[in-house]
Amino acid sequence: MTIEDDIAFLSQVPVLRRLGAPALRILAIGAEAYSVEAGQILFGAGDTADCAYIVQQGSFQITPERAGDTELIAEPGALLGEAALLVQSQRLATAVAREDSIVLRISRTMFLRMLDSYPEAAQRLRELIATRADQWAREMENVRAALARDTGPRS
Repeated sequence: MTIEDDIAFLSQVPVLRRLGAPALRILAIGAEAYSVEAGQILFGAGDTADCAYIVQQGSFQITPERAGDTELIAEPGALLGEAALLVQSQRLATAVAREDSIVLRISRTMFLRMLDSYPEAAQRLRELIATRADQWAREMENVRAALARDTGPRS
């Protein structure tokens, strides 16, 4: 794939699309492609997360660390571990290749350098995070209200 192909691919990832073409060019240049064989673990729950992965080809079974949480399938275009792009964290799930796959690895260090170089991309990302935080707060308020109705006085 060419750099232009990688930029086009990265622009299909909703979170990254907002960064703009110049920032995506830096990510395309700095991203590392890895082949992952069927059955191979990409990362495990509890591992230190210093990067995010984007599924380029193939798919992954995502099994959360907490019992009872829903397992997911990550297919091409899925961004795995996006929080690790901004902060040091631990993986909350295990990702296992369901078939021979290719991922692009974006390191936190490279991502943060890109944000330093492109303040307009950093601003767009900040706006996205603020919107998500507001959405989560509203959802939590709805849950709290529903719980209050369910546990309220009964006649």
